[in-house]
Amino acid sequence: MSQVTNVPYGDLEVGQKASYSKTVEEKDIQLFAALSGDHNPVHLDPEFAARTPYKERIAHGMFSGALISAAVACTMPGPGTIYLGQTMQFTRAVKLGDTLTVRLEILEKLPKFRVRIATRVYNQRDELVVDGEAEILAPRRQQTVELTRLPTISIG
Repeated sequence: MSQVTNVPYGDLEVGQKASYSKTVEEKDIQLFAALSGDHNPVHLDPEFAARTPYKERIAHGMFSGALISAAVACTMPGPGTIYLGQTMQFTRAVKLGDTLTVRLEILEKLPKFRVRIATRVYNQRDELVVDGEAEILAPRRQQTVELTRLPTISIG
C-alpha cells in the first residue's frame, strides 16, 4: 500500500503544478470497455480499426479523462478532492502502448474552497492529446491516507 498526502485549499497556489503518468495497456482498454459499456470496435477490433483513419485500435477518449480524475484525486490536490466540473478537447488519438502524462496546473482559487485547474494530457512524444480544465472542491485540511489496494482483476 502507498500513502498519499493531499494539498489543502490553503496551501494551493496559482501556478502550482503536478503530474501523473500511465502507459496504456491492452488490459486497460478491455477493462474500460467492460466498465463503461463502450464496445466501439475502433477500440476493440483490430480489423475494424485498420479501416479507420487511425489504421489501428485507439483508446477510449474518456480513458484519458479517467487519468485526469486519478491525477486530481491522488496527486493534486489529492484525497478528499471533489469534482465539480470538467471540460475536455481531444486533440490527438491515444494508442495502445502510449505513455500518457497528465499535467495539472492551478489556475485560480475561488471562494468556498473551489479551484480551477488546467488538465492537459500528453503522450510520450510530448504531443497534447487532451486539453481541458477542471473545477474542484479542494480539501480543507491536510491529511495523509493509505490508498486502498485493489484486488487483482483478470479479463476473459
